[in-house]
Amino acid sequence: MSPILCVMQRSRWSLIVILATVVGTALIMGPPTPERIRWLIAARFPRVSWVDADTLAGWMRDDTRENLLLLDVRTEEEYAVSHLRGAVQMDPDGQGLSELSIPDDATVVVYCSVGYRSGAIIEELRERGVEQVYNLTGGIFGWANAGRPLFRHDARVELVHPYDSVWGLLLRKDLRAD
Repeated sequence: MSPILCVMQRSRWSLIVILATVVGTALIMGPPTPERIRWLIAARFPRVSWVDADTLAGWMRDDTRENLLLLDVRTEEEYAVSHLRGAVQMDPDGQGLSELSIPDDATVVVYCSVGYRSGAIIEELRERGVEQVYNLTGGIFGWANAGRPLFRHDARVELVHPYDSVWGLLLRKDLRAD
């Protein structure tokens, strides 16, 4: 089994543990919040660096910033609903990661729904020597909840794939695709 598949297999179990922790925490402390989710993801992937939506939006507007690479590591189905402008879709299991050509001076921002799947990919990228790689705080859910632009091809859209009925609760109801 390839190293990335091993990571993803462990990640699935970790996701179950995180989900159980979130549900348990919700029973004790209230519903999950992006801050609690980020803390849990950071505990699972401690080497991951983060970038917030405001900073990323600034990077995307900066014409002098070269080699900004946005990687959307959600499924093709999720990506087809909406994504960040200019993002490249990559399978969440990391297939194709070894073929990805990343310039040494690139700034890479990886995102998924809330940051878990992207955390696993970032760990793999770090192992491959990519230095400037960041997880988007709150994932595409946080980006959309903040009113940031979403796209399907070149058209601006308003909806986001909710991943599933549990994680979708972190996305504003008016933004959830069917």
